Amino acid sequence: MSASSARFADRTVLVTGAGSGLGRAIALAFAAEGARVLAAGRTAGPLDETVALIEAAGGTAAAVTADVARAESTRELVRRTVELFGGLDVAVNNAGVFRGGGHSAADFPLEDWQTLLDINVTGVLHALQAEVAHMRAHGGGAIVNVSSNLGPHVRIPGVFGYQVSKAAVSALTRAAALDHIADGVRINAVSPGASESSMSLRPGETDADRAVRMKEESPLGRISSAAEIAAAVLYLASDAAGSAVGTDLVIDGGVSA
Repeated sequence: MSASSARFADRTVLVTGAGSGLGRAIALAFAAEGARVLAAGRTAGPLDETVALIEAAGGTAAAVTADVARAESTRELVRRTVELFGGLDVAVNNAGVFRGGGHSAADFPLEDWQTLLDINVTGVLHALQAEVAHMRAHGGGAIVNVSSNLGPHVRIPGVFGYQVSKAAVSALTRAAALDHIADGVRINAVSPGASESSMSLRPGETDADRAVRMKEESPLGRISSAAEIAAAVLYLASDAAGSAVGTDLVIDGGVSA
């Protein structure tokens, strides 16, 4: 694909949680389509690896460490993105954690609950507020929040806190989308199911074990690839999705169908 025909040529894209897994795949996919990518996360080493992969493929990227649980950190992240690349056109709020698997609601550890809320919910809000503040003052933009099929679309026992946090991300996305479309900012979400990410592995489970399990649990019979999730994110961020506002796009092989 030539630079002139790439969907995100001359656009700056911020991806949180870009040091591994889906975040890294999303960052690489945007870069492959011409974007200048700002890879953000809490730890410098993995972010530097993401940047190196993008640059090795001929793309443009930079890394900035940030903690989405702190509002001032997300504001600084957006400021640094604009400083480095001249603007902010697309943001993907992918940073998230999993805590407290196996606990019921009545027994859920409050420390894990607070961590899930701080990062998965308030962290998305912090990032979104900083992103919208810039975008609405500079001609608009697109934001994609990474949620999950667990919580908004399907529930299973033993994943209480995570499911609640991701249901909140879905609701936050739709409410914010209505608030800010008049500002020229399109806000949507992608909700992956089990995918090519360590977060979808159960304790002690190998990739091969997961593949066997998914043959039974998924109508599709497999996990989603990281590239498939990234493709959904890029679609929602692209001009082709210009009328997608408050969409929660589920990519889970039919599990929540």
